[in-house]
Amino acid sequence: MLAFADFIDRLNGSIGRTAAWLCLAVVLIQFIVVLLRYLFDIGSIWLQESILYSHAALFMLAAAWTFRNDGHVRVDIFYATASPRTRAKIDLAGALLLLLPFASAILYFSWPYVVRSWSIHEGSREASGLPFLFLLKSLIPVFAGMLILQAIAQAIRATAVLKADKAAA
Repeated sequence: MLAFADFIDRLNGSIGRTAAWLCLAVVLIQFIVVLLRYLFDIGSIWLQESILYSHAALFMLAAAWTFRNDGHVRVDIFYATASPRTRAKIDLAGALLLLLPFASAILYFSWPYVVRSWSIHEGSREASGLPFLFLLKSLIPVFAGMLILQAIAQAIRATAVLKADKAAA
């Protein structure tokens, strides 16, 4: 099972590291938008929407990787000083009782929304906007699926710590 958790970590890590490059794209495109607007008095809805799409993709594709690396905000009042066994219990409970239901609800409720978007090949509401909003919306269930996989990996690792601690006792 630990090999499966390692596979999930590698998968989410590679997707997250790749998505992190979108941060550079956001900064560069925003720079171009500012230059065009203030130096040449040219506006581009297409460029502005590409910033929005890149920013959304960055967060949705890197969320599971960030979670894996403990990069999310956490209240460490008890967790920081807790024993490895207590941390494993907190991680297991968090994965099973909070993250899995939350991510599953996102997956469940976003699916019809994404299917409808694909059925009409939804694009921007703006005339000169990007024509593939349905692709951006597809990242919502991908985001949820990646979080579900990472919650499973966390539960596997927490269970392994609890079993090892129990065996040692």
